Amino acid sequence: MSEAAKLIRIPSLKTVAEFRGHVASLGIDLPCEDAIATGDASPLAQPCRAVLINGKRLGNRYAVQPMEGWDATVTGGVTPEVLRRWQRFGQSGAKLIFGGEAMAVRPDGRANPNQLIINARNQSDLAKLREALIRAHQELYGRSEDLVIGFQLTHSGRFCKPNDHSRLEPRVACRHPLLDASFKVTSDAQVWTDSELDQLVEDYAAAARIAGNVGADFVDIKHCHGYLLHELLGAFTRPGKYGGSFENRTRMLRDIVAAIRAGGNRIELAVRLSAFDFVPFRPDPALSRPGRPGPGVPVPFSHCLPYRYAFGVNPQNPITYDLTETFQFLDLCASLGVKIINLTAGSPYYNPHIQRPAAYPPSDGYQPPEDPLVGVARQINVVRQLKARAPQSLLLVGTAYSYLQEYLPHVAQYVLRHDWADLIGIGRMVLSYPTILADAIGRGTLQSKAICRTFSDCTTGPRNGLISGCYPLDRYYAVRPEAQKLKEIKKASEQAA
Repeated sequence: MSEAAKLIRIPSLKTVAEFRGHVASLGIDLPCEDAIATGDASPLAQPCRAVLINGKRLGNRYAVQPMEGWDATVTGGVTPEVLRRWQRFGQSGAKLIFGGEAMAVRPDGRANPNQLIINARNQSDLAKLREALIRAHQELYGRSEDLVIGFQLTHSGRFCKPNDHSRLEPRVACRHPLLDASFKVTSDAQVWTDSELDQLVEDYAAAARIAGNVGADFVDIKHCHGYLLHELLGAFTRPGKYGGSFENRTRMLRDIVAAIRAGGNRIELAVRLSAFDFVPFRPDPALSRPGRPGPGVPVPFSHCLPYRYAFGVNPQNPITYDLTETFQFLDLCASLGVKIINLTAGSPYYNPHIQRPAAYPPSDGYQPPEDPLVGVARQINVVRQLKARAPQSLLLVGTAYSYLQEYLPHVAQYVLRHDWADLIGIGRMVLSYPTILADAIGRGTLQSKAICRTFSDCTTGPRNGLISGCYPLDRYYAVRPEAQKLKEIKKASEQAA
């Protein structure tokens, strides 16, 4: 029987020495520097090494991560909430905006009915987002010629909910013995045919043309978190030209790149990649009560060995990773002209503690089965391994830093100074505190009341049909009626417990 991790909250660690002591007690490799470096002394403030993106050298070494928005129009267009978020991306000071947020390449590929869609209808809206981001950046930092903006292209595959927040409409790369029941996959008719995937290639190419038309510097061909192209990487059991061998499982990426280039589009290319995965987790049934999930445990998987349903997994022990194919994939990306790899892991849908370490679970999650710092260290050290062997033509962005909270700059500085990654990516933290690293560089101090504490309301809200945002710390959302509704949802859950 498992037990929930006994967490020592990061804000209770008042000094770097206390943070280091806690890290040592966990037996993990997570070094940090003694103090926040400022100005030119900070590696975060240094220009990135000279890999040019659309002719630009990135002016510093941190990035805004792509997130999934839940507040566009029903036709995938821009709303005031989306526009405000992109302005805050610009205010972050980051010189790499890696996608901003996921954009579905066609309407049926949305993970929620209010996700952005990148198509001709929304082209002018997307141009306004980019322009607003650049203006906001220039107003605070004075220059934008070293600012690089990309659009993330996606199809949500297994996790599609294009028409109703509560109704899954999955289209999958292959059948999955541990995920199908949870995500309403009941028929082989829900599996993409080869000819359907051929057409989807053209949809990605069309989306890349839109991105180029509105001035994006690059497109991210998303391969992470269990969405369709990531699922194809793990489609060992799929027959035909898109499954089985490594060559077949990576065919979609090669074909998308070829289709983009065949149309004369010279837009730069990037990939967000789940570098490794684990089996799905669930709340421990023995320690769960109604409204109060227990700690996460792997779903029973002994009947699925060797495990042939995921990418970057040890097939004999799928709660450990195997980076053999991840190294191959990075080599392939370099050969295709991809210039940036944004590294993440797992999926928020079936093993969120692997993907985004947090102290508090979302409404449909589970209590952390390990100290979240263990998950932070896991991802940081995987990126370190990949960086040591990656082609020099690739810039690698590391992920999983938000849970570090007060010590995010200290760890990020060490990682950059020791060449464990090229850039530091921040995601959830941008929702509550977009200027956290700009403040670190400029003042050497942080605004503690703005720091994301990983309450997961930015997930719980959307999972219950509410717009995305930081309800606890961003007053723009805290005063909205959705904030009260979220409180009622959480209170009802607690009362059920």
